[in-house]
Amino acid sequence: MITFHEALKTVKHATKKLEKEHIDISDCLNRVLAEDVCSDMCIPPFNKSAMDGYACKKSDLKENLEVLEVVAAGTAPSLSIGDKQCSKIMTGAMVPDGADTVIMVEHTEEINNNLIRFTKEDSKSNICIKGEDIEENDVVLSKGTRLKSQHISVLATVGCAKPLVYKQPKVATIATGSELVEPHEKPNQSQIRNVNSWQLQAQLQKMGITGNYQGIVSDSKDATKEAMIKCIEENDILIISGGVSVGDYDYVPQILKELGFNIWFHTLAVKPGKHTVFAAKDGKYVFGMPGNPVSSFVQFELLGKPLLYRLMGHNYNAPMVRMPISQDYKRKRTDRLEFIPVRFNANNRVVPIKYHGSAHINAFTLADGIMAVPREVDEFTEGEFVHVRQL
Repeated sequence: MITFHEALKTVKHATKKLEKEHIDISDCLNRVLAEDVCSDMCIPPFNKSAMDGYACKKSDLKENLEVLEVVAAGTAPSLSIGDKQCSKIMTGAMVPDGADTVIMVEHTEEINNNLIRFTKEDSKSNICIKGEDIEENDVVLSKGTRLKSQHISVLATVGCAKPLVYKQPKVATIATGSELVEPHEKPNQSQIRNVNSWQLQAQLQKMGITGNYQGIVSDSKDATKEAMIKCIEENDILIISGGVSVGDYDYVPQILKELGFNIWFHTLAVKPGKHTVFAAKDGKYVFGMPGNPVSSFVQFELLGKPLLYRLMGHNYNAPMVRMPISQDYKRKRTDRLEFIPVRFNANNRVVPIKYHGSAHINAFTLADGIMAVPREVDEFTEGEFVHVRQL
């Protein structure tokens, strides 16, 4: 049995990044950059007016100003600004040579058709200086960045229309268990619906990955082995729910050994998800999660995500917060690191959610995160700060 932190370190150590590819900017959300992105120009590319107004010399603010022309956004000024002169200018337009200030149109008064005056005592420059945001050749996004919507805008800004990214892993998923039926089917008295596969598909989709769902496999070693071989041949990673514990029908570890996989770990000092398997062979990976849906959900969040992001070239760190707990919390056994569902209340405190164990997945519908209860810790007192992994 190894600790969670040892398991996480193992996943990162044993997983290699996939190959690289150029993709269109329209398809790169949630992908990971395989090289630094540099700007091909200064941003702003010219001295730009921050508002509608008049471009002039600051030294002339107490003078009546002759209006030379109107400068619209997207057009270059044709005249330079001399003493006691100005040009009417729109937000985003290029500031004419000679001007060092744009006075707001609301702070001016028109004397006649081509003469205005400033009605305030002083003005900010209201000019965005060329290159003040980004200089030409600046690194704007670093290799390993997972691209979110705000990163897409930066790619567009610097003209990176086809970024180089790591390939996405091909992920096959199967559920093992003769008792399972699909959600559209009515279970008989000895059956249950297949929850894990559709939960997992949603977790993958949230990462931007489309899982290759291969259905339910019965509790047969031959059937399980056949399904595993097919998935491993056609994909980069196979994620299995069920069949990984120590029961009579838990064939996955045995099959992995027969297929020549190195099993990096099989038992974790973690609750839920004690029996979680990670194995690798020749650039192929198998991640086996327990059959109970809470265990499966939590272990994907704890180790599945870092594994997949590592393949995609990203060093994933889960979003964590440290907040006070709203009430006393106690538990009986302290031999494992435990994660329990919690919500955040209006007072920014952590509220443990009542749940009955690793089959009680509907308790997580209210969860904002999972609270970590370290080994050898049996209680928290009200107001004590706890660590929560946000979901």
